[in-house]
Amino acid sequence: MAAGPRRIAIAGSTGSIGTQALDVVRTSPSGLEVVALGAFSSVDLLVDQAREFRPPVVALADSSRAAELRERVPEGTEVRAGPEALASLAETGAETVLNAVVGFAGLGVTIRTLELGKRLALANKESLIAGAPVVQRARRTPGAEILPVDSEHCAIHQCLRAAGSAASVRRIVLTASGGPFRGRKAEDLREVTISEALAHPTWSMGPKITIDSSTLMNKGLEVLEANELFGVGIDSIEVVVHPQSIVHSMVEFSDGATIAQLSHPDMRLPISYCLMYPDRGEHPYGAMDWAAVSSLEFEPPDLHTFGCLPLAFEAARVGGAAPAWLNAANEVAVAAFLAGGIGWSQIADVVAEALAVFEPVELRSIEDVLEADARARVVAEEALTRLS
Repeated sequence: MAAGPRRIAIAGSTGSIGTQALDVVRTSPSGLEVVALGAFSSVDLLVDQAREFRPPVVALADSSRAAELRERVPEGTEVRAGPEALASLAETGAETVLNAVVGFAGLGVTIRTLELGKRLALANKESLIAGAPVVQRARRTPGAEILPVDSEHCAIHQCLRAAGSAASVRRIVLTASGGPFRGRKAEDLREVTISEALAHPTWSMGPKITIDSSTLMNKGLEVLEANELFGVGIDSIEVVVHPQSIVHSMVEFSDGATIAQLSHPDMRLPISYCLMYPDRGEHPYGAMDWAAVSSLEFEPPDLHTFGCLPLAFEAARVGGAAPAWLNAANEVAVAAFLAGGIGWSQIADVVAEALAVFEPVELRSIEDVLEADARARVVAEEALTRLS
């Protein structure tokens, strides 16, 4: 173990990943020290967390509630507020920054952390996908490192670490639980409710990622993320449905040997792995009762019913700003579905319409990424108007 606790900052500390990360801290009191916490607008929970963990810095993106936050946090706590507040958490004494912000809004945290040459525990795949060229440039900063928190990519990271080299990788196999609608056909899903789409059979996640899991867009985004993280090429990445969610992903090597990472499905395992790296946590979140495992099933995904997945592969092959368009259109469509504005099956329709009129642009700066994202959202909103 390293001398002294690892200093961590958590951007998005009040969300699903953030709160589970703090569970990990509770089980590793001598191994992890929270030096900064940040949220968008959840003041009550952020105050509770500040009182429990006593970080020197807390941040709130919603500046309208900054005064309230300052009044309620422990005396001496620095409060940062405004659009750049969450990204500024990278400028604390943290050695590792956990980006648990939901959606494209996490881009600033990703870029700032990498540009400062720090370790980024990335639970925000959207920022890596939408801003890929800009993020990869920042990733080349001396000392910068990305550790993936997504269970699938964390599994791949562990497989490659066990193999000792990525030079002989033949393919990466991402596993998918199949979500709440596995085995159902398109005609059965035209009238599904929001509550049905939010009823994930395995994982407890926030609403946006849970809907993405139901459409398999989450797996599509993970394909794009794996391509950026591991550089194997989009045609060397495959998806299989594995309903037990015990095999979290696999790496096949040139000689046909496959290394897989297996564990009980608990997000605190990959969170712990990233926060404690290169060591491992001491709490057995992923421990299995192997005598109780009766079978491990695998099947191909239904690309007709779950049209978001092939759209993600399409965006990956186009490259450039296409992944940013895919992500932006999906965020617009998922928000509309959760608001009751469109049906579940129309999420893929919105994304498809946006990609059909994709406008190629070179992403050289954060401003370019923001412009591509904004343009795609306008196009997606127009598609929503036609569909509804």
